[in-house]
Amino acid sequence: MSSPIIILYVIDHSPDNGRSTLEEDISAFLAKNNALIKFIYIQQENKGYAGGHNKAIQDAIRHGASYHLVVNPDVYFDKKVIPAIFNFMEENPDVGQLMPKVLYPTGELQRLCKLIPAPMDLLGRFLLPNFFLINRNERFELANTSYKKIMNVPYLSGCFMFFRLSTLQEIGLLDEHFFMYAEDIDITRRIHEKYRTVFFPKVYITHLFNRADRRSLRLLYIHIMNIIKYFNKWGWFHDEKRDYYNKILLDDIKKGR
Repeated sequence: MSSPIIILYVIDHSPDNGRSTLEEDISAFLAKNNALIKFIYIQQENKGYAGGHNKAIQDAIRHGASYHLVVNPDVYFDKKVIPAIFNFMEENPDVGQLMPKVLYPTGELQRLCKLIPAPMDLLGRFLLPNFFLINRNERFELANTSYKKIMNVPYLSGCFMFFRLSTLQEIGLLDEHFFMYAEDIDITRRIHEKYRTVFFPKVYITHLFNRADRRSLRLLYIHIMNIIKYFNKWGWFHDEKRDYYNKILLDDIKKGR
């Protein structure tokens, strides 16, 4: 079947106020490949990751779309991925969000299915050497699952978020208090309270995983500040929902579900 993508959104936060070469390049590429999709280019003031994507999500809702994919520019995948995900979502109306298997360009697995984090799961990575966190990271990233089965996971990576739009209309869009980072934790756990948030290993994508925050002090600062905002919102050491949903997942894994 052909891809069910109808509209392609590109949100450009660059300061260029003239006609963007990015817009021209994408339009030319789509025309050259006879792509039968509508292309919407939005250039706006940088209101952060959530602010930019919410603009596209709101427009998709106005167009009557059923699903919306938020995807990083350093992700690529073949033409089989979207139809497979689309079919799964159509057959499982209790799923509000989905992420496929994610690989490095080398083919190695990226462990991006995670428990709802405690402060040490996130901030510990900036404060402690890696060898202190090996066991904790393996538990946090569900390393013992092998990533071969469909799982209902309360924290899925923001690099590829396939949303059911009726779900977002019910629980709300991405929280714009998070300028960048942590918005994926927040949105997945909010959806997870009412719907399944699924890891779908039947298809895979490739993610370059640039880790820009490790090369830029400004981005590192933004990352840490947004983690702090996340725990200020949900609780640092007392988070009953975190404990509840993590326990359900860990119990299911033990039972081999």
